[in-house]
Amino acid sequence: MLFQWYPGHMTKTKRMMQENIKLIDVVIELVDARVPLSSKNPDIDQIAGSKPRIILINKYDLADPNHTREWEEYYKNKGFYTSLLNSKQAKEVDKVKNLIFEACKERIERNKRRGMINKPIRAMIVGIPNVGKSTFINSIAKKASAKTGNKPGVTKGKQWIRINKDIELLDTPGILWPKFEDQTVGLRLALIGSIKDEILQSYELAIRLIEFLKDKYPSYLEKRYEISLEGSEEIILEDIARRRGCVIKGGELDLDKAANLLLDEFRNGKLGRITLELPEGQD
Repeated sequence: MLFQWYPGHMTKTKRMMQENIKLIDVVIELVDARVPLSSKNPDIDQIAGSKPRIILINKYDLADPNHTREWEEYYKNKGFYTSLLNSKQAKEVDKVKNLIFEACKERIERNKRRGMINKPIRAMIVGIPNVGKSTFINSIAKKASAKTGNKPGVTKGKQWIRINKDIELLDTPGILWPKFEDQTVGLRLALIGSIKDEILQSYELAIRLIEFLKDKYPSYLEKRYEISLEGSEEIILEDIARRRGCVIKGGELDLDKAANLLLDEFRNGKLGRITLELPEGQD
């Protein structure tokens, strides 16, 4: 499979970010804790320029805790203000406000010296599709300010959201980048649901997921589906189909249905807490 998805609205969004960056004090990028590097858009580095940067490692409740702290240290060592985040937990979201103040400390002090006491900090929220930006914004704003959905492409345009008298957020639609140089990155993004499912082959995607899980998390498959991992990935998917009653007329196995079931249960954390990539040099 060739993984690529870059519809026209992403080009418009990137242009909008470039036009608005001059208004921004800090750039906050959400990445997915299951793929903290593959879900980081390299174009954001160019757009942000010298602005202070915050990396929020979101959905860590779905990722392997043995690796999540390694990723937190990885980004801190790269010079980012970094925090783990479950954007559905209000108390975790509140700590991001302190991180914003920390990242903008110099700007706040400079404004005070100029007599601009009540000037709010302006933060741009960026990230790939389906990384949880809208849920995060609704949690930090304590109201439904942004549309949410467990699929890419829910946020369609920019909007300014006032959090309090001290912080304003610019919400932006999720964007990828025009070409994945490494197709493994595309595979990982497809697995977490950041590439539109309609353009993917769920059967092939499920086979690749089984291949990974057999190697790194074999007990998760065995326990969840009560199956043996002997045999090929194709045979394992057939066993999952049997165990879950994925059949069509005449008793034939519905492998596409089984594939979609496996992908959904991985994405929702029902298989267990899984990380698909490790920091450089640890694979």
